[in-house]
Amino acid sequence: MHEEFRFDLKSIRFDENYEPSDNTRITTNFANLARGKSRQQNLRNTLRMIDNRFNELAHWDNPAGDRYAVELEIISVEMNIDAQSSDGAFPLIEILKTHIIDKRANRRIDGIVGNNFSSYVRDYDFSVLLPEYNAHRAEFSTPDDFGDLHGKLFRKFANSSVYRERFGKPPVICISASTSKTYRQTDNRHPILGIEYQQNELSSTDQYFAKMGMQVRFFMPPNGVAPLAFYFHGDLLGDYTNLELIGTISTMETFQKIYRPEIYNANAAAGNIYQPSLKNQDYSSTQIVYDRAVSNLKCNTLTKGNVRKWERDTSTCSQKTE
Repeated sequence: MHEEFRFDLKSIRFDENYEPSDNTRITTNFANLARGKSRQQNLRNTLRMIDNRFNELAHWDNPAGDRYAVELEIISVEMNIDAQSSDGAFPLIEILKTHIIDKRANRRIDGIVGNNFSSYVRDYDFSVLLPEYNAHRAEFSTPDDFGDLHGKLFRKFANSSVYRERFGKPPVICISASTSKTYRQTDNRHPILGIEYQQNELSSTDQYFAKMGMQVRFFMPPNGVAPLAFYFHGDLLGDYTNLELIGTISTMETFQKIYRPEIYNANAAAGNIYQPSLKNQDYSSTQIVYDRAVSNLKCNTLTKGNVRKWERDTSTCSQKTE
């Protein structure tokens, strides 16, 4: 890995006035909400859902359920091959940083960075490289070095002085559980993360994130209906405060309710044995208007080249992995 890489960070507030930058992928969750005639109402409703869920989980010393608000910051990471030059910067990833506003104490609390995850290199790996690799194979497989480049780039960023100067703790990425895997409840219960589930086997996404140095655990938060996948470094349960974890849950569960209502806005909660399904018809709509065809764009491209098995593993579709 080249030692002269330089990472530059840019940030913008995700609020009702947010407009996606030219470098933001169209399938990214927050960008998809911020388009069309309903864009501002979409953003207001999304932020309201996040705040309501946060206050539901942070219920102690919060009798009216309105003590907290969540502010979101979109962090865009650019990579420069030549550390001495700004020419040819490559848009590497976009992540979200949460900030928690305690209105009663009049203070602003740092939340977790990561949450949503958008990456051009990962898109290339799953949407171009993988279908081409499997185009003429009888059985689906991945190259031995699949995800190596992306993993090295992400690790280099997460270990960089730029990251350490800006963020106090390692990132946590929160996405949907895979529809191709089966999950079983364990006896482990966490007061904030909720019921822990374990899957029957690793998904391709799990293996891809492992190249990034991240392990995964699955939890269904209190009053949730399906487990979320949490990718992290270190100790997920020990390294972060309750409020930090609630910031991530309320933000990412809201996105999943919008983009995967069949799973995360279902009318029945996951049982002891659970397999998520996008064919579930018993769910409620969030009434947030967005372009679902664009949201599913990545899923559709992954099935080209007769890679039919990949169509069943929607764990890498854009509405999941971001």
